[in-house]
Amino acid sequence: MTHRLDGPAAFGRRRREAVSLSSGSLVTATPLLDGPAGPIWLRPAVDGVNLLAWADSNRETIRGHLRTQGAVLFRGFAPLRAVAEFEQLISGIAGSELLSYSYASTPRTKVSGGVYTSTEYPAHQEIPLHNEMAYARQWPMKLGFYSIKAAERGGETPLADSRRVLRAIPAEVRDRFTEHGVMYVRNYGEGVDLSWQDVFGTGDRAEVETFCRRAGIEFEWKPGDGLRTRQVCHATLKHPETGEEVWFNQAHLFHVSNLPDQVRSSLLETTAEEDLPRNAYYGDGSPIDSADLTEVRKALRREEIAFPWQDGDVTVVENMLVAHGRRPFAGARRLVVGMAESYAADAAA
Repeated sequence: MTHRLDGPAAFGRRRREAVSLSSGSLVTATPLLDGPAGPIWLRPAVDGVNLLAWADSNRETIRGHLRTQGAVLFRGFAPLRAVAEFEQLISGIAGSELLSYSYASTPRTKVSGGVYTSTEYPAHQEIPLHNEMAYARQWPMKLGFYSIKAAERGGETPLADSRRVLRAIPAEVRDRFTEHGVMYVRNYGEGVDLSWQDVFGTGDRAEVETFCRRAGIEFEWKPGDGLRTRQVCHATLKHPETGEEVWFNQAHLFHVSNLPDQVRSSLLETTAEEDLPRNAYYGDGSPIDSADLTEVRKALRREEIAFPWQDGDVTVVENMLVAHGRRPFAGARRLVVGMAESYAADAAA
């Protein structure tokens, strides 16, 4: 069942007793929902609390909430004065500099330093729930979202606890993925998806080949400056700090069944399946049954929590513990993203 919170009144209706987080009761923590799922809402008890200064003094408290709840919403603090302050905030919480968006899967534009636009898909499109870069063997552990300008309507960033998603997937489906992993196949240069130059951030084939070898990605250059890659990755993993098993892959996004029916039919009329811009298989190369991915999508939707953005909101997400997406929207919307604390599959294993 999808949970949705519509505005401040909704927070009040669901609010449990607030807990003081700092001396002087400067900031309180309020679960958005009763029960174990859902972000923690951190808000100042008095006006004018500087978020950067408070977060710097309460880093371990914030990280503790991220380990348990998976996401933290900062709302009501003195406004950040620049995108650079957002970058400083996420870097401070993560304890590392922000990461560059390499080996990209979606179009983004660099705003400043390690801050990027959110995925630049048309406003009418929904972006399904997913864990950032779960299609790779290296990913950010911390994601930060800064709502500079909230949409007039829609544009929420829904969240879903990846621990609960894993438990919600039927055991037989979960076991198949856990046993085999996921193979991601991508074809670049067909004029449909991102080019390999955009994905790898270079036009130098030698640099691409070096990246692929280091990342365990098989590659094959195709006629007409095309490129095909294959990479086998995990389907589930254990979080390195909590030890909890999570659903962590993007098979449901890469698989051909994710395309709208008309788009899929049109592509397959002119393109062989192995040449589709992206697709997903089990790690041994065998096909994934679309019915299994239907169960995965149902589980994600069932665990989804959505709340409307307000101008100035900042949400920090523990990427392995919480998936995120984007609802369609109307009106101007400006949301920027920062990624930090790189982690690798080898360490997780």
